[in-house]
Amino acid sequence: MKKIITTKAPAAIGPYSQGMISGGLVFTSGCIPLDPDTGVLVGNEIGAQAAQAIENLKAVLEEAGSGLEKVVKTTCFLKDMSDFAAFNEVYAGYFTSCPARSCFEVGALPKGALVEIEAVAEK
Repeated sequence: MKKIITTKAPAAIGPYSQGMISGGLVFTSGCIPLDPDTGVLVGNEIGAQAAQAIENLKAVLEEAGSGLEKVVKTTCFLKDMSDFAAFNEVYAGYFTSCPARSCFEVGALPKGALVEIEAVAEK
């Protein structure tokens, strides 16, 4: 196994890594919409937050030698399922290969984020 570390995505805010490489696959931790330089939440609506979360995810994947086009599965967590349609609009622009996906409404996310996304991708 190999730990993924990049300054192009926010540092982990707990005792975990940004991602791991194992057996030819990349497993990312959940990415929330933090600015990688400041650690501050970006935007206050789902569109801006979804885009930043995906950009952070993309940075982790690229550091691992992968990319959004190699994602086979995402798990998406939304603070409010009424944001589902707006989230899908942003998501569809990034994940054109339509990987498998689960999407859940959750009670709360770190730092008050509206969205968190994790992925499994081929290296």
